[in-house]
Amino acid sequence: MRFDPTGKISFDHIYTQPDPRPYFSALRGLDYCIPEQAKPYFTKLIGEYREASGVAAPTVLDIGCSYGINAALIACDATMDELYAHYTDPAVADADRDTLVARDRELVRARKRLEGQRFIGFDASAPALSYAHAAGFLDDVVNADLESRDPTEDERARLGSADVVISTGCVGYVTEKTIARVAGAHGERKPWMAHFVLRMFPFDSVADALAGLGYETVHVEGVFKQRRFASAEEQSQVLQTLAATGADPYGLEADGWLYARLFISRPRELAR
Repeated sequence: MRFDPTGKISFDHIYTQPDPRPYFSALRGLDYCIPEQAKPYFTKLIGEYREASGVAAPTVLDIGCSYGINAALIACDATMDELYAHYTDPAVADADRDTLVARDRELVRARKRLEGQRFIGFDASAPALSYAHAAGFLDDVVNADLESRDPTEDERARLGSADVVISTGCVGYVTEKTIARVAGAHGERKPWMAHFVLRMFPFDSVADALAGLGYETVHVEGVFKQRRFASAEEQSQVLQTLAATGADPYGLEADGWLYARLFISRPRELAR
């Protein structure tokens, strides 16, 4: 069992497969649920943006989107249990990628509820993006790592088309460098943002960078389950990381779950 520098188990291998079956098989046993926890908050923010801007079908950019899970949940009004059952169904255990893609495209045709709304996926995993785009969960993709460079002109145009930016776990692995580059991609219009961030990762540097770009960030009250710990060793290492940040794990991570906080950032002139 490999661990990343934060003390969490490394799941890198499940994000680079040709299709999502390993992803859902690995995470189902850990009750991974943060996308479903996030869904009503994302839906609410998209609706608020629609009302404030007059844009009937906002474009949503998902940072760290992997196989387009958030887009599937929102656009198809799906649940995580449905997606777990969909991808771990014994009937598709031996199916090839093309068969699985065709099955997912049928799911999108049958379930898509948000006509005209676009979802853009932004991730470092080309296989995950390729699958989500082929399946129809994502309308466009950006395959890039913006921690060490500015976006290309093509990437900037795609990122800059976003009205609302969401994420459910990328912050801590991407920093304020990436978030600021996304926020400034358009140059004039700033997207609204909602980031679910594990409690082990401070958000201060991201909030400060966004403030410098004219944003106001609020912390939404409460905490949100992400998944169960994969082992006692992982829990112990994460508790050490939390202790170093001064976060109290009592009743939360100490009881066996990773928890996230939600931060919403809007342009300062609209934040109130």
